[in-house]
Amino acid sequence: MAVPSRTPSSAPSDDVIRTRGLTKRFRGGQLAVDGLDLTVPRGSVFGFLGPNGSGKTTTIRMLMGLIAPSSGVATVLGESMPQSVGSVLPRVGALIEGPALYGFLSGRDNLARFDAADPTADPRTRQRRVAEALDRVGLSAAAGKKARAYSLGMKQRLGLASALLQPRELLVLDEPTNGLDPQGMREIRALVREVAAEGTTVFLSSHLLDEIEQVCTHAAVMSRGRLLVQGTVAELAARAQGRLVVRTPDVARAAEVLAARQVTDLRSAEGRVDGELDAPADDVLPAICAALVEAGVRVRGFGVERGTLEDAFVALTGEGFDVAG
Repeated sequence: MAVPSRTPSSAPSDDVIRTRGLTKRFRGGQLAVDGLDLTVPRGSVFGFLGPNGSGKTTTIRMLMGLIAPSSGVATVLGESMPQSVGSVLPRVGALIEGPALYGFLSGRDNLARFDAADPTADPRTRQRRVAEALDRVGLSAAAGKKARAYSLGMKQRLGLASALLQPRELLVLDEPTNGLDPQGMREIRALVREVAAEGTTVFLSSHLLDEIEQVCTHAAVMSRGRLLVQGTVAELAARAQGRLVVRTPDVARAAEVLAARQVTDLRSAEGRVDGELDAPADDVLPAICAALVEAGVRVRGFGVERGTLEDAFVALTGEGFDVAG
């Protein structure tokens, strides 16, 4: 889905998206989103993270006024949704659940059709803006090809191009790299960074941790319809304390010492043993290092590897996750 936009306003509020108690229950009692309190700062690239079925797309559909919440409130660009759809959507570019394209039209003509539906778009600059949007997503060579002949990845690119026909205050992307090969993923990530650098807030939903870590400044983690945590990507990764790594030829002896010091989940490999700390690193590392030396362990490397977003997610939910990128 792509919607038209207008030039960003000159008096922005601090938060582009804010929800309080946002809830969606479908017929039959299915609770898709449960009491969501979400805050998206202006100027951020905000990653909305969670496994498939966690409630991400349902949340986005409520934010864009496509479905009404069962309870709770949502504001987008400072205005209540869905009550202010008419004034909010012209300021937003969106790609939700894949692009809605006219299969019998070419990629170029699809974009021209979308642009013509925007009452704020200047028809005198349409041809230039369509060409620029196609070029930004790497579809210039396929611009004359009918959309029904596009691959899934090409359709994703064309949908993103439709969201970039005009300047945006907010760009909402639901799984934007779906169907793309690794090179296409890298190109779309670079494009997201470019759009953000131009001053647009980007709200990006994904089930790929690698994607969030590479492009986002802030993130929120959803699971089974509930918000688990939100903050900067660095803050979320820091929730996982990381693992203590000892490099030594005396792996067996080092593992014994670490176990005696309550280092858990020990894993040994040639020349290395690592494990999880049960206390803040600054509090316990000096004593652990001293114990290794006293035990005659030849320590050739000692330190804590930084926790990742994957570590934080597993710590929060106990679930595995798709980290492919």
